[in-house]
Amino acid sequence: MNTPARKIALVTGAGTGIGRATSLALLRAGYGVVLAGRRSEPLAKVVAEAGDLGPQALAVAADVGNPDSVKALFDAAEARFGRLDLLFNNAGSGAPAVPLDELTYAQWKAVVDVNLTGAFLCTQAAFRIMKRQSPRGGRIINNGSISAHTPRPFTAPYTSTKHAITGLTKSTSLDGRAWDIACGQIDIGNAATEMTERMAAGILQANGQTMVEPRMDVQHVADAIVHMAALPLESNVQFMTIMATKMPFVGRG
Repeated sequence: MNTPARKIALVTGAGTGIGRATSLALLRAGYGVVLAGRRSEPLAKVVAEAGDLGPQALAVAADVGNPDSVKALFDAAEARFGRLDLLFNNAGSGAPAVPLDELTYAQWKAVVDVNLTGAFLCTQAAFRIMKRQSPRGGRIINNGSISAHTPRPFTAPYTSTKHAITGLTKSTSLDGRAWDIACGQIDIGNAATEMTERMAAGILQANGQTMVEPRMDVQHVADAIVHMAALPLESNVQFMTIMATKMPFVGRG
């Protein structure tokens, strides 16, 4: 087992987008970071991108919707670093943008497995480590998305799971109190990643029109997560919304 860095973080969905930016930001902030994702190749690229900080990173291919895979992920994290101070439940997926009645059960279940069941399984595994380690406790941050508040058209599976994440955040925050485990949620709107590229070409609005939406640098999201993570456990950002200032969220649709 290596001597741990100042703090140890585990980031799901770490190979691309928000997970990639956050993993690199945490490494720069002095964390040891476990990068989890379905595919090994993107994770390895992030570790390589970290340069001299790469030795403080551990890449683990994992399916967060699979209990055995989650157990293996957290076992690997504990074996390498000996403890866990931060879990960022970031892994997520969406379904095709089709009318609700045209969604298949398989499409619905695939989103629920990753976005909701995956976050629960990782939270449960983190609890088990954080409760028994010394010093005990830690922090869990859930990626809720602005869809945790307001849906886009044709996004029933994604929106439903993100609303459910808010419930998981509150339950985790409550159940973690006795064990010095803090839990907060970051709701992100239009960070410039591969997932939001379609917004630059125009995306369907609630009034039926298609509109190009402003986006923001994903680094601002990563910096916000590092801020949330850096607080002492006596303090917690329960909910944070960070969004492109001019995106169509605040106001009438």
